[in-house]
Amino acid sequence: MSTLFAHQGGWDEVLLVAGPIVILGALLWLANRRADKIADERDNPET
Repeated sequence: MSTLFAHQGGWDEVLLVAGPIVILGALLWLANRRADKIADERDNPET
């Protein structure tokens, strides 16, 4: 299995870099969405 991941045209290095970037980007997007929702609820309370 290790021979499969040993320099197959550079795609494995791309995954090692892009994977964590995509994960962090998704987490930041979710956190921003959640923060915007909380801010909207504070600005427009439904009383």
